[in-house]
Amino acid sequence: MSTEALKLGTRRSKLAMAQSGQIAEQVKQLTGRPVELVEITTYGDVSREPLAQIGGAGVFVTALREALLSGEVDFAVHSLKDLPTTQPEELALAAIPPRADPRDALVARDGLTFEQLTADPERVARIGTGSPRRMAQLNAWARAIGRDIETVPIRGNVDTRIGFVRSGELDAVVLAAAGLTRIGRLDEATELLDPDSVLPAPGQGALAVECAASNAHLTAQLAELDDPFTRAAVTAERTLLAALEAGCSAPVGALADLPPVLGSARDWGDLHVDGQVVTEMRLRGVVGTTDGSTLVQLSTTGSVPASAEEATAQSQRMGRELADAMLAKGAAGLMGERAL
Repeated sequence: MSTEALKLGTRRSKLAMAQSGQIAEQVKQLTGRPVELVEITTYGDVSREPLAQIGGAGVFVTALREALLSGEVDFAVHSLKDLPTTQPEELALAAIPPRADPRDALVARDGLTFEQLTADPERVARIGTGSPRRMAQLNAWARAIGRDIETVPIRGNVDTRIGFVRSGELDAVVLAAAGLTRIGRLDEATELLDPDSVLPAPGQGALAVECAASNAHLTAQLAELDDPFTRAAVTAERTLLAALEAGCSAPVGALADLPPVLGSARDWGDLHVDGQVVTEMRLRGVVGTTDGSTLVQLSTTGSVPASAEEATAQSQRMGRELADAMLAKGAAGLMGERAL
């Protein structure tokens, strides 16, 4: 067995390094080989332009994939929500490990929740986010409870974004709960946003472990990290996104309620949550205008697949069916120029 170090390509941000480091330790245990983190700078990291103008979150992926294809690194770790829905034939999505909390998190001044933050009739809350999806749903939520907010486009790492709140420049920012958890800062969240109010991005909270498809041995080793329940859920969400012909920067939210099971569980016939047998999988989707004036929000359900093999087909079917229903309700017109 080779003892040569495996090279793991990762973005240079604190969050990317943290989540890649966690995967590196698991791969070391699996393979018995040391794992070296190779920092890759992507265009999305150096550009200050809004993501929607430079191709969406997919710009964080291109440089990592180029490093894989050139042999500079052996495998790479991505945030799954950043990964384009079309998978290149030359690369294998070897593993999707158990998903972390997919919800969005509010970090607000004075420890406030969203409804507390917006309750002051004399002050319009300024909430920072670079995501059209979050803008659409936050504005719709505010409208629904008769409040006014101002959503402010921002970019930057976690420190930069939370710094806007600490400095008083913004009243709150919205970040992914999973990211805060992975860098040990979830306690700074003042509220975890209920998906009934704000659906996360398709695949949010999940990681993608990718390698060259030609490296069958490494692909098989990395596949040991895969969680079939997480893969089924995110496949439904990402199929919805693809069927809407929308990119990573489109104002699309989705969540499949098939709970990720920690560890290496494979028994689809005995999936329990809180002592109850899970018999249905639910997929919710939303598309909206960024001002929140119009949302198309629908859901569908299906039975829990009998096996991991059947799960992929069913997840894809649910995603396509929900997308068709949303398009029939006018979803395409709400995505505007962000549709690809």
